[in-house]
Amino acid sequence: MPRPHAVISGASIAGLSAAWWLARTGWRVTVVERAPEFRDGGQNVDVRGVAREVLERMGLFDAVKARNTTETGTVLVDAEGRVTAELPSEGTDGATAELEVLRGDLARVILDALPEGVETIYGETIEEIDDSSTRPAAMRGDESSRSHPEPFDDSSADGADRPLALTTDAGRTLRADLLVVAEGVRSRTRDHLLGDAVDARDLGVTMAFGTIPRTPADDDRWRWHNAVGGRQIHLRPDPYGTTRAILSFTDDRDTAELELPEALARLRERYAGAGWESERVLAGFEASDDVYIDHLTQIRMPRWHRGRTVLLGDAAWCVTPMGGAGASLALTGGYVLAASLARAAAEAEAASETRAASEVQSASGAGKETGAGAQAASGTESNTAVKPETVADPADDVVPAPLPADLGPAFESFEEWMRPLVDQVQSLPKGLIRFAYPRTRTGLRLRGLADKVLLSAAFRPVVRRMTRLAQSERPLPELPASAAR
Repeated sequence: MPRPHAVISGASIAGLSAAWWLARTGWRVTVVERAPEFRDGGQNVDVRGVAREVLERMGLFDAVKARNTTETGTVLVDAEGRVTAELPSEGTDGATAELEVLRGDLARVILDALPEGVETIYGETIEEIDDSSTRPAAMRGDESSRSHPEPFDDSSADGADRPLALTTDAGRTLRADLLVVAEGVRSRTRDHLLGDAVDARDLGVTMAFGTIPRTPADDDRWRWHNAVGGRQIHLRPDPYGTTRAILSFTDDRDTAELELPEALARLRERYAGAGWESERVLAGFEASDDVYIDHLTQIRMPRWHRGRTVLLGDAAWCVTPMGGAGASLALTGGYVLAASLARAAAEAEAASETRAASEVQSASGAGKETGAGAQAASGTESNTAVKPETVADPADDVVPAPLPADLGPAFESFEEWMRPLVDQVQSLPKGLIRFAYPRTRTGLRLRGLADKVLLSAAFRPVVRRMTRLAQSERPLPELPASAAR
């Protein structure tokens, strides 16, 4: 029996987690990534809450921990770099978590551990989707100007009946049973298929990320400075002898859409007079080759699937760095999706076997009745039931499918488990942006006083609970015994 085939669009944490778990539960997996090669680097992410258990189940906990950024704590500093407050980082899920790692390093650990046989296509994107379980959807119909590279083996007989026909921008055709869209917050595939259901919420915050040279004054803490005018400056250590820097600010609309030289000039204007390490960061960004600017947008959707396509990670539920735990949700989502599909397959197979047994029993009963009638008519005795030729042998027709015809219930099970976790992280406290980004000197002084109160011994446990993200009182859904391997 051919294995079901999943195509995953996007090779970051969510997509690779899904690839790992689907392959481990019996799927043939193809990952399509628009970048020309795997993307290392990136900024700090962390693994918290239930995602720690997912890593343990993957056997990758120690490998991720070994890639730690070396960060040991989180402090707020004034314009002279003096520490004014320290956030709680004790335990596994503090402001600085036990598992602090660069995005690219976490993704690399999963990539290197993918089960044998997972195919990866770089430099291509999904352009057309024809889902026979819904109405056809074409993302771009002009095929006349495309070259057509050979698909892996989807022209084979077992691929011809798969319900999804996917075409990349290079003209490659992939036949699949499942499409997982893990393309990030600005997913084009999501917007085409489910655009009417996307609630994109502008948080009013822009962040510029980049790697800059390390100096002797840098240490092993995340240092965070607030300046007037709704501006923040962050410096964080990495394990490569450099420093990861962030400029984060409010009241901006289009810096992220500008070409890099224009965007860097805009940052210089925005951070004029910001003090502390702002000049160093701006100069470092001008020499850096990995500057990335993003306008923070939450993604909220009433459903994460359509037909045989399901959304995963930021494409489905972007929580933004303001909410945190995005990497943890991505890791967890890959596991929960695979477990939900595996349970649906096991239930479909069990139902198929039950039907087959029932049909065999019915056929056997019909044969006995026919034999008795023949015996009465001939006046002879027979100890052998005669099987009527009109009753087909169910064993000739029943082929237990690895998947049910309708994946909707599996997707709904996935969403039912994940949504409370996502809602917990997306529910930002009212007034958080105003509190986090003071605009005036008076606001900055009030923020400093609030920090002292909130981080005092009396309130420290409350703040510690606020960093405990991606926690679930429910156990992770278990894989059926037939799928766990």
